[in-house]
Amino acid sequence: MKKVYLIGGLIIILVILLARSCDFSYSKTIDWEESFNEKSNKPYGLSVFYKELALIFQDKKIRTLYHQPASYFYANSEDGYGDHIAKGTYIKIGNSNALTYDSVDELLYFAEHGNTLFISDYYFPQILVDTLGIDIDYIQNEKDSISNLVFEPKNLSEKNTKIDRSIGDYYFGVMPPSSHQVLGYADEEKTKPNFIKVPFEDGTIYLHLQPKIFTNYNILKDDNYRYVEGVLSFFPDEDIYFDSFYKYQTPYSNEAEESSDLGWFLEQRAFRWAWYLALILIFLFVIFNAKRRQRIVKVVKPLENTTVAFVKTISNLYFETQDHKNIIEKKSTYFLERIRTQYNLDTSKLDDDFIERLSLKSGVKKEKVKTLINYIDWLRNKRQYFESNLIQLNTYIEEFYSE
Repeated sequence: MKKVYLIGGLIIILVILLARSCDFSYSKTIDWEESFNEKSNKPYGLSVFYKELALIFQDKKIRTLYHQPASYFYANSEDGYGDHIAKGTYIKIGNSNALTYDSVDELLYFAEHGNTLFISDYYFPQILVDTLGIDIDYIQNEKDSISNLVFEPKNLSEKNTKIDRSIGDYYFGVMPPSSHQVLGYADEEKTKPNFIKVPFEDGTIYLHLQPKIFTNYNILKDDNYRYVEGVLSFFPDEDIYFDSFYKYQTPYSNEAEESSDLGWFLEQRAFRWAWYLALILIFLFVIFNAKRRQRIVKVVKPLENTTVAFVKTISNLYFETQDHKNIIEKKSTYFLERIRTQYNLDTSKLDDDFIERLSLKSGVKKEKVKTLINYIDWLRNKRQYFESNLIQLNTYIEEFYSE
């Protein structure tokens, strides 16, 4: 047993040392991919912004949608038609190309019925561009990799917000001047609008062309969070519907829900190693505890009662030899022996007096007792026996006991 524990301990130590060596040899590289994943702590993830929504919109419900908007709004309307039950502000940051045609159509329907739609991305679905009559242009940063963000309302920000690691800027080109309101620009001269407000029937649509400002890296840098607060200040104080990076392909069939995702934990290095180490330890525990800890106890089978088998064997032996006389004598002898033992009667004389007393003590009708005793007495004086005589005797005896 000590040897088993020693081996198990050595294996655990080796696993820990292996994990540590991998940790030390691991050259940590920064992933600058623009995932816009609300559960990612990477520079261009949205975990900080996602967590702050609950603090900014206090007492309001933050729903995270893991299905296409078309599927969600279908489930939150009257039989899939009519006014949406869902009311509030829908937020989509990045990855707008993942929206299906039906989803964009549902979002427009959502907005025109008194709700708010906010999308921040470098480009938008074509159906949205065509419906709102907008045009998107691009200019490359030739001097440096710095982008500027400027609000049109001066009371929102006294100084410009700068974003580094930006190779160019997207901005709105030709727009209908009457309905579209410019809220922000991508340059200090305020010639390239990148944040607009579009009244849409009874609701409002906000379009923004710099989604990187909402990422972890930029929110936590300098005072950039003030710009994000300024953008959110345009939204009404209502429930928030946040479009998740993760999308299930199954139809939506319940209220919007928060989903626990193991994948997010596995993205975190410490959690990942803790998870793998726990699985290894559980596996080792099962391996070493599956062994027997004491000697095998032999199963002692109880002695079988072979009386019935013995009787059947002897009976078959007598029957096969056609020795009917011997069997009749033994059955008669055993029957009378039981009468003597059970009822304490003398069986030397099988007369009427014996029949009377046996009937009284056994409770068997006198006619049946008389038939049985007379048949036994008749067999005693018989010289030749047949199988029918044996069967008849057995029948009388069984009738006596069944009474």
